[in-house]
Amino acid sequence: MCNVMKYFVASVVMLVTMVGCIKNDIPRSVEKIEVLSFEAEGLLSPATINNSEHTISLSLDEITDIRNVEITNMTLTQGATTTLTIPGCYDLRMPVDMTLSKSDYQWDWTITAEQSVERYFEVDGQIGEAQIDALSHVATVLVPMDYDLKSVVITRLKLGPRDITEYSEEPATLTDFEDSARLITITYHNDIVENWTLRVIPTDVEVEFKGVDAWAKRIWLYAEGRSGADLGFNYRKAGDEEWIAVEDITVNGGSFSACVANLEPLTEYEVVAFSGENYTEVVKATTEDIFTLPNAGLEEWSTTDGVVYPYAAGGVPFWATGNDGAALASTTLTEPVSDTRPGSEGIYAASLQSKKAAIMGIGKFAAGNLFLGEFGGLVGMDGLVNFGRPCSARPVALHGWVKYNCGTIDEVGKIPSARPDLKKGDNDEGQILIAVGNWTAAEYGGSENCPVVVNTKDESTFFNKNGKNVIGVGEMLLSESTDGWIEFTLPLEYRSTSEIPTHMIMVFTGSHFGDYFTGSTFSQMLVDDLELIY
Repeated sequence: MCNVMKYFVASVVMLVTMVGCIKNDIPRSVEKIEVLSFEAEGLLSPATINNSEHTISLSLDEITDIRNVEITNMTLTQGATTTLTIPGCYDLRMPVDMTLSKSDYQWDWTITAEQSVERYFEVDGQIGEAQIDALSHVATVLVPMDYDLKSVVITRLKLGPRDITEYSEEPATLTDFEDSARLITITYHNDIVENWTLRVIPTDVEVEFKGVDAWAKRIWLYAEGRSGADLGFNYRKAGDEEWIAVEDITVNGGSFSACVANLEPLTEYEVVAFSGENYTEVVKATTEDIFTLPNAGLEEWSTTDGVVYPYAAGGVPFWATGNDGAALASTTLTEPVSDTRPGSEGIYAASLQSKKAAIMGIGKFAAGNLFLGEFGGLVGMDGLVNFGRPCSARPVALHGWVKYNCGTIDEVGKIPSARPDLKKGDNDEGQILIAVGNWTAAEYGGSENCPVVVNTKDESTFFNKNGKNVIGVGEMLLSESTDGWIEFTLPLEYRSTSEIPTHMIMVFTGSHFGDYFTGSTFSQMLVDDLELIY
């Protein structure tokens, strides 16, 4: 997984690191051992290495035999060794433990694997989607009350891994379900045998809603009806007489869904679903209010004790930067500039300039950044940055303008484990990130206003865009300079349309790997006129 938030905190704490370099009483640090790369046969995606929690997570392709996974290669910190025999084959149905060693230090690590098998059971004219219990080996479909159970036509059946599963009977021969159930045996990997029960059960429900999720300017609709029938939705504003047909229906067997867009916020609507001549009862849904970003035009700035802040003097902080830490070295990373985007009605844009700042002759690279949150302070030689602001809205995209000068990397403090090939002379990388989720202060150590605390010393606190609390996320990477100002629309991908977020996280940076003190002192990102799209 990509721990993206760590790339923006280095500038906040660079002075602290520099001060640490000139102390004489620092004890010898513990030898750090990292897994730099990990390869195995049959992976669905690259391995996820967490050097902070000492774990490696694997996602296996469904045809891989999880009992016999071949680990082909693992690269460690120079001089480190492992108790694992590589290459080697391992049973990953349960976690596999290993110990990494270097000098007098040892660390215990764990390798885990997950594997999902796509399964489906579909018959002609069924109602909705099948219910498949993979543990009990039971697959059930619902059909109308007048359905001929002696002449069932199975249109699709998949109960095991693709291409390698053998069935005791051809699905086309299973037509008589008058007793509601038929048995079928599947075999895969030569010796895995599963006995499945297929059930076809009549129901008097012809069509029903499975979900109605109202956002600010759109409503997501989910329903189930008879496969093969005319499936769809109608909607209207509450109080109107005429119904409007919903377009762009997505149909999957007897399940169907759609999104009604361009609605009015804080407005009540009525919706119905239909399957052929059958209609659901009218369901009412009220759209949410929109959330407008404070200081979205980046026109409000102030300076206090030599630190530049992205809000008006005496105003309520919403945006933050790494300037608090950089100011200790008499450096400003993020500040207003008069180079605004074409057609802007404002007079300022935000400039995020990556720099190498120095104190007492010792220099450290720091990435210019702008984010939702606040500087959390210092803990010893390390810094705390609090990310997130309260927001229950669900935007579909972030719109704005960006101008990026992509420098070549001239400062390498450390090579990121995710990019072991990174070196001087490579292009730097700018990043724009937006996420909504349900982070809590109790779980992430922050406050109600800024729940996610990132401790620069502890990688386990770094933001993970694939984390369990992330509901929607969008990311934009800039690996080359733009041709002046460019307009962008960054869509968010949501894991669920029903979950309501509590907070929003947003970050802009000119140097993606700034937390490793790696980037280009020539990289500069300008940002102007931001807007949430609903």
